[in-house]
Amino acid sequence: MFIMPGRKVLLAALATSTLLVAGCATETTYRPATGQGFNRTGYSDRRIEDNRFLVSFAGNSVTSRDTVERYLFFRAAELTLQQGYDYFLMADRDTNLQSRTYSTPGIGGGFGYGGFGGYWGPSWRYRGRGFGWRSWDPYIGGGFGGFGGGGFGGPWGNDFDVRTIDRYEATAEIVMRKGPIPRDNIRAFNAKQVVDNIGPSVILPK
Repeated sequence: MFIMPGRKVLLAALATSTLLVAGCATETTYRPATGQGFNRTGYSDRRIEDNRFLVSFAGNSVTSRDTVERYLFFRAAELTLQQGYDYFLMADRDTNLQSRTYSTPGIGGGFGYGGFGGYWGPSWRYRGRGFGWRSWDPYIGGGFGGFGGGGFGGPWGNDFDVRTIDRYEATAEIVMRKGPIPRDNIRAFNAKQVVDNIGPSVILPK
């Protein structure tokens, strides 16, 4: 006889695994970028012209915006010195907050897609008129055969947990130049001074 696990048991197990993952997470260190897409972290740069580069730094979900922007400035200054220039002009800069929402697989997803071990799957949040914020998931109650929403009509309904992961990525277009830094240009930064001032706070990989 198959006994369906209680929802509290499933959520407790999920919470435990989530805490374990969160406890192991650390801020992205200052290093060349690795990974792709949403999972890409670290710094990268691309030459646009001889003295013009596009620089970026992407952090993981536990890396603060301050750290991401600080590491971007440090990379811009470090790259300027490596290229043999004295200062850089910040032609353009932007910090982007990227979010990705996941839902627990729940009971409905367990029968159709992967057992009770489950996995994180994509989900979307939308604002329904008169209902406030609601969630839709392709594996649970969204029309694909989940409990209470797609065809079984059980008591579980759309009662599942949603987790949103945020991360920051800062980008800048910089122009490198030699000679004394212009005093009247607030977009100009002395590369050596930036490295000397920010360097002590930069965490390198162990």
